[in-house]
Amino acid sequence: MDDMDGLGLCCLLWAREGEAAGLEAYEDRVLALITEHGGQVLQRVRRTSGEAAPNEVQIYRFPSQSSLDSYLSDPRRLELAEVRDRVVSRTELFPIAFLA
Repeated sequence: MDDMDGLGLCCLLWAREGEAAGLEAYEDRVLALITEHGGQVLQRVRRTSGEAAPNEVQIYRFPSQSSLDSYLSDPRRLELAEVRDRVVSRTELFPIAFLA
C-alpha cells in the first residue's frame, strides 16, 4: 500500500477533567486492535500545553471502509465503551487525504 492508498482518518480527543492518563490508557488498548483489522496507526501525538487543544491527535489508515467498520464493531472495543465514556469528553473524527 503506498501513501496515497486507503482510507485516512484524523481523530482529535479531549479527556474529561483529571482523566488524561485514563484517556491514554484507553487509547493504548483500543488502538492495539487496529492492525488486526488491516489498519495502521500512522501518528499519535499528545499536547504539551493549551487547555483548549485536544489531549491527543491520531492519524490512521485503513485499506477500506469495511476494514474500518470491522474495527469499530470489534467486541473487545465495544466492551470498553463504559471506560471510554468515563475518560473521553469529546471526539472529532474526520477523513483526510494523504498528500505526496
